[in-house]
Amino acid sequence: MKFVTILGSTGSIGASTLDIIRRNPDKYRVHALVAGRNAELLAGQIAEFRPAVAVVADDTVRAELSERLSAQAASHRPPLEVGRMAQEAVASAPETEILISAIVGVAGLPATYAAIQAGKRVGLANKETMVTAGELVTRAVERHRAELIPVDSEHNGAHQCLRAGDRKDVRKLILTASGGPFRETPLEAMASVTPAQALNHPTWKMGPRITVDSATLMNKGFEVIEACWLFGLPPSMVEVVVHPQSSVHAMVEYSDGSVIAQICATDMRMPIQYAMTWPDRDEAPVPRIDWREARTWSFSPPDYTKFPLLRLAYEAQSAGGASTCILNAADEIAVESFLKERISFLEIASIVEETLNRVPGRSLESVDDVLQMDQEARRVAASLVTQSASTAV
Repeated sequence: MKFVTILGSTGSIGASTLDIIRRNPDKYRVHALVAGRNAELLAGQIAEFRPAVAVVADDTVRAELSERLSAQAASHRPPLEVGRMAQEAVASAPETEILISAIVGVAGLPATYAAIQAGKRVGLANKETMVTAGELVTRAVERHRAELIPVDSEHNGAHQCLRAGDRKDVRKLILTASGGPFRETPLEAMASVTPAQALNHPTWKMGPRITVDSATLMNKGFEVIEACWLFGLPPSMVEVVVHPQSSVHAMVEYSDGSVIAQICATDMRMPIQYAMTWPDRDEAPVPRIDWREARTWSFSPPDYTKFPLLRLAYEAQSAGGASTCILNAADEIAVESFLKERISFLEIASIVEETLNRVPGRSLESVDDVLQMDQEARRVAASLVTQSASTAV
């Protein structure tokens, strides 16, 4: 029996993790559920999975959650905790054997880092942890002998492909991208892209920011950065190819020319379960590919002119220091501003690039250093948005 703590239990990754636990009651139990503001969904999860503790964003949410538990006459009422310190406490608690890190954004870093320092197995679905603090995190993984297993489909696929050979024989890692909704849109037409169009992803149903990041290919840039840290590779050894069918999640090319690909249905329960069972494999509740059906897969290089944020991600990773932290913070501000129709779709990239130019990078030696740099970059990006919006008027 393994005890699991979930950071972000009310999100899609959290819900998929709980489905795996629901289907395997003899193998897993929930120690703690950490959520943000969805008290209604969390109350139902508490009733079903009976965690030892639950953590929410603030006192207002805690009061609402308490009322909901009273209203449903819950037979199980765990302690209800609040905030960053409580998140870190449950993530590093002796009872926690597996941590699923699925809080969106840099807010997920402190608790994830606490679990790593405690030597836990971490199923990582929060890419900002590696994008903003990759060097810090990888040092901690080695120092504390933690296990960091990626949950994102591309990195999970790469993790599986790398089991096929020796790391010294790896020539390159190939991450696939769907290409998003504007894969075939001419550059001149992208200036008038609306938020509704950007949120219409052809393959995945995701949150607003990650969906826009997929439309700009920034999300793939973040994945390049994450892959470099997870697998100890320079940016020159991580390649992106556009694969609209999203069936092949990652490939690894070895020195003899062999290419190993990881292929599965687009169901996140497979990589989540892989992270929980590694190095073993269990039967997973996901659709199987029927090889009797005719199918066509295509692969093509990305267009760096149309999608300059992908280029900026490579450059930021090569620059090192705080560059990728600045990149992430500026992108979040720019995407939020685009969704509020304060800037255009193409201005997302220009805001990010100018923020990188204006904010001096420096070495980040602690989680607090990362969070301070994140806030500094956000302030600069927000001021650039204000300038852009006032100029447009």
